[in-house]
Amino acid sequence: MPLSPFSLLIALAALLGHLYLFRRLVWNLTPRRVLRLIAAFTLGGMTLVLVARRYLERTLPEAPGDVVELVSYSWMGVALCLVLALAGLDVARAVMWLGRRLRPDAARASVPAPTVDADRRRFLSQATAGGALALGGGLAGYGSWRAFTAPEVTELVVRIPRLPRALEGLSIVQLTDLHVGPFIQRRFMDELVRRANALKPDLVAITGDLVDGSVPRLGGHVAALGNLQARYGRFFVTGNHDYASGADAWVAYLRSLDITSLRNRHVRIGDAGGAFDLVGVDDWHGARRLGQKGYDLEKALAGRDPERAAVLLAHQPANFKVAAQQGVDLQISGHTHGGQLFPMTALIGLRWEHSAGHYQQGDSHLYVSRGCGFWGPPMRLGSPPELVKLVLTS
Repeated sequence: MPLSPFSLLIALAALLGHLYLFRRLVWNLTPRRVLRLIAAFTLGGMTLVLVARRYLERTLPEAPGDVVELVSYSWMGVALCLVLALAGLDVARAVMWLGRRLRPDAARASVPAPTVDADRRRFLSQATAGGALALGGGLAGYGSWRAFTAPEVTELVVRIPRLPRALEGLSIVQLTDLHVGPFIQRRFMDELVRRANALKPDLVAITGDLVDGSVPRLGGHVAALGNLQARYGRFFVTGNHDYASGADAWVAYLRSLDITSLRNRHVRIGDAGGAFDLVGVDDWHGARRLGQKGYDLEKALAGRDPERAAVLLAHQPANFKVAAQQGVDLQISGHTHGGQLFPMTALIGLRWEHSAGHYQQGDSHLYVSRGCGFWGPPMRLGSPPELVKLVLTS
């Protein structure tokens, strides 16, 4: 299969990052040819694994594929932290050098130029490398700890003027982007379910990217979701990773857990005393990549009473403005992870107009969760995991 633009970006970043690590952590520290060759082969091998990881995961049996995923993504996170630490130290040194260059001539003349012999240069390189290893290791350790610890709870009151008074205060707890797989398994899921139930939701919305793998491989971990408790039920919409993992099989499995999948359709929540429509759509891109029919908002809204309030579950925060124009009062999405790792946390807004948090257009609202789990490196830096509780009021 041809590489996607995102995969090409990962490949280029892996190549440049490993060259940078080799230059700064190996070449500068040791003149010994054997050590340089060992480091070059090791870093080159990890570059190839990162570039070919998706192909390897698809073609290898499940057990070796899990090992490839665990090793490649773990190293990706550690390497990123090392690059960030080295780059930070290099930038600091450059700023200090530039500051000296910009001093007035008289001030520079009064300060004798430091003499740097070979031993002192080697010591400075070793000190910089040691500092980068300590700082990078600290970042990696913190990021891993943050990814696996309890998500932050975000509670938000959302005003929906058309909400029936009988449903005033109805709460929706959102679980999204769990990415159950080699890293996230049953223990993580049991704790997440416990925390979700402690919020006493009236309705649970699982907004996609639930899994990275097949039902036989991961069903036992996902079964924890059967313990979610909600008065009006538990509902699921597909994410792009769910398509890659076999969306139809997962929808059938979730049905056995009494979790309802909304695939371009809506259901009524409430009773004769007051109700709203809960609308669900398939993922925006996941189905198209496999040549299947996916997101269809028109079909999902067809036949509903336009006077009734509508809450839309959509994995990606795409098409919100169109949904608002078609009478959707609240859209609940995920997908972006809020960037998950620096520097993506600072760049995610360039890709997504609605990248994380609460947005509003007229009387319509959008909430984009940072997600409960993670994808790729088992780390979060600058974008902690999130468990969302939305309370509806008129």
